[in-house]
Amino acid sequence: MQPTTIIRAVAIFLTLGAASASAQTAPEAPDTADVQMQHIRNATAKITYAGQTFLVDPLLAAKGAYPGFDGTFHSERRNPLVDLPIPAEEVMEGVDAVIVTHTHLDHWDGGEHRFVPKDIPLFVQHEADAEMIRGQGYTDVRILGESAEFEGVSLTKTGGQHGTDEMYAISELGAFLGVAMGVVFQAPEAPTVYFVGDTIWRDEVDESLDAFDPDVIVLNAAEARLKGFTGSIIMSKDDVLRAAQAAPDATLVAVHMDAINHMTLSRDALQDYVEQNGIEEQVRIPADGEILTF
Repeated sequence: MQPTTIIRAVAIFLTLGAASASAQTAPEAPDTADVQMQHIRNATAKITYAGQTFLVDPLLAAKGAYPGFDGTFHSERRNPLVDLPIPAEEVMEGVDAVIVTHTHLDHWDGGEHRFVPKDIPLFVQHEADAEMIRGQGYTDVRILGESAEFEGVSLTKTGGQHGTDEMYAISELGAFLGVAMGVVFQAPEAPTVYFVGDTIWRDEVDESLDAFDPDVIVLNAAEARLKGFTGSIIMSKDDVLRAAQAAPDATLVAVHMDAINHMTLSRDALQDYVEQNGIEEQVRIPADGEILTF
């Protein structure tokens, strides 16, 4: 073999070897079609969607940090009932934006606001919540309005009611329950995810199911109750069944259980119920810290 031929062969070999090594070590581009949701505790969720990571309703306090809610079931119990499954600092790792569906303590405390960075983009439902959170030192508070865009992710506010008409007929109680929103996540090639929020089943929920045809529906389904009233202030086990019937092709994720004093439905009881009704293949009931992929 001629020297020039040998040199050329060695060069080709080295080029192919470098290309092979590069192919083995090059990081894969993120698959934005996959959605990863980590259920943290109560209604707190860390969702990575279309390449962005959102933290929804951060309750980051230690077990027993706050008194139970007055006028609710088991108000003698201190909240939260359980510790975080991972440290609060780890919850915040990689978070690009925060969504606060409403400012009740079990949806927005941020570990008494020690762990959520003051300059992080933070979405809220209306000006009153924005004013409150800006007063806590947050500098990038955004009102969601009907919809918003964040780094290629479309966020749409949905409606509901945090209790029954009977409860809202009492002005003081209605003011305490307040307004709570849900949120729909959408992006090209990604499944549509609908966080229903703190609401009972109302026309707004049906309208959102019709409008968005979500692939994943996250239900706050713990049958939270007030003393002296019938009915729950959020979804119940019967609403989980109703959602399964209304959206038979969607995956349902049931959360908001086993963490706050006035919850009357446990994960175990809900699991029994979904099995009795034959919807266990459709319903996910994550443990604290569990990661789901859709």
